[in-house]
Amino acid sequence: MASTLVDGGLPHSRHNQKLAKRTAAWKPGILPFLIPLVFLTFFSLWSYTPSHSPLAWLITICWALPVPGVLVSVQGFALIRRRIRKAHLMTPPAPVEQDFLILLVPTIGRHDTYPALERSVLSYVEHLPEWFPYMRVDVLTEEGCEAAERIDELAMSSPLIRVVTVPKAYQTKNGTRFKARANNYAHELRIEEGEALEHVWVLHMDDDTGVGPDTSASLAQFINRQRRAAPDEVKHMAQGILTYPRENAVSLVTWFADAIRPADDIARFRAFTGLGTPAAGVHGELLVIRASIEAEIGWDFGPKEIVEDARLALTFCRLYPGRSDWFNGRCYGASPANTKDFIKQRERWAWGLVALCFNRKVPLRYRWFLTICVTSWILGPLQHVGTILFVAWFIGDMNTSPVTQSVVLLWSISFAYVIWAYWEGLRLNAIASVNGRRKWWEPPAVLLMLPYFSLIEGIGGIKGLWKFIRREENKFVVIAKPA
Repeated sequence: MASTLVDGGLPHSRHNQKLAKRTAAWKPGILPFLIPLVFLTFFSLWSYTPSHSPLAWLITICWALPVPGVLVSVQGFALIRRRIRKAHLMTPPAPVEQDFLILLVPTIGRHDTYPALERSVLSYVEHLPEWFPYMRVDVLTEEGCEAAERIDELAMSSPLIRVVTVPKAYQTKNGTRFKARANNYAHELRIEEGEALEHVWVLHMDDDTGVGPDTSASLAQFINRQRRAAPDEVKHMAQGILTYPRENAVSLVTWFADAIRPADDIARFRAFTGLGTPAAGVHGELLVIRASIEAEIGWDFGPKEIVEDARLALTFCRLYPGRSDWFNGRCYGASPANTKDFIKQRERWAWGLVALCFNRKVPLRYRWFLTICVTSWILGPLQHVGTILFVAWFIGDMNTSPVTQSVVLLWSISFAYVIWAYWEGLRLNAIASVNGRRKWWEPPAVLLMLPYFSLIEGIGGIKGLWKFIRREENKFVVIAKPA
């Protein structure tokens, strides 16, 4: 096994020390959920008027649909609060002396994506060796990529970095394409080099996503914990939190809109992945898995797969139920540069996720929850009170009550959760930033923009659904991210 031993680590800057302190002190707030819930419940019960119109039935369906996902999400951030209360009982983080860590960073290798790649790779070299004496960074490129020379120069800056080039002629058995094809090449290479072992961990990262001091310590704590766990409690995969520092953002609007993503990680993903069965899927950043387990699953999911991380998660559910976990570490990414790229990103996700929801190769018991979440996402604009009021005005029927009064209670829970998610997600992104605080006007601005966020999320979802219905040829669109 090729490995590099690093004595100690680079000294942390003052910002890194402040960042580590802020992340250690964080816990998800509950008042931003409870206060809107009380207000919305009283308002919705007071304003309810029975109706059995077609609009009332549409409202009933759209407002009830998100409830399973919302209840799971509420359970997720409640579990985090409970774990934080018991943090003093956990074994403190320590360097990982018995396991080997491989960071896998696939990149399309364009000049416009290189600056973000360089930022991310240098963060791995800075922060991880202190906790992982035995590690390597594999930058996964395509043969002939336009930034190949710059990537090779980056690799020469540290003995920890290795460039792995996927040959143009490489094909998988099932004809897999895009990022999954590259991941499969790397997984086959690990098998060939004798690294598909139980004590080897693969940390999957995107080429625009870096790490910090909290990432390394939390990941080390998770891996060391598996050494001490009983055989029937050992975990093979774990997911952390994706955040977006303000400094990595070009567009304030998309930075606000992406507040939903770290909130999703501490809620829905925390609940499912953290309880052992990642039926909600996983994302490709800050995903750590044993090399031996990845060797068994692989990435050869076929030519139509463009959400390979979610497919990996559902396959893991079937093969290793109860063996995934969640850890309170963050990675640091960048939001799309503009609204057009934001919608394009969501379109690709929706396109792939809808296809996965209809994929009969995955048993229904592992994809039913994902199907509910994707459907709720695509119908998101119809769940917003502003959309409902507009439709009511358009058809001349201003009674916007659902068929039964119990549905307004479900709507209150869902809407309160959405408010909490953007509020808490913005807080997480601010904590990850240099300043560490939200500006006084940012939380109310985000709440006022919720209808717009719902619209652009919905547009991306509907465009992805339409491409699936039309059976268009799959495309893996890579948008440039800020450096």
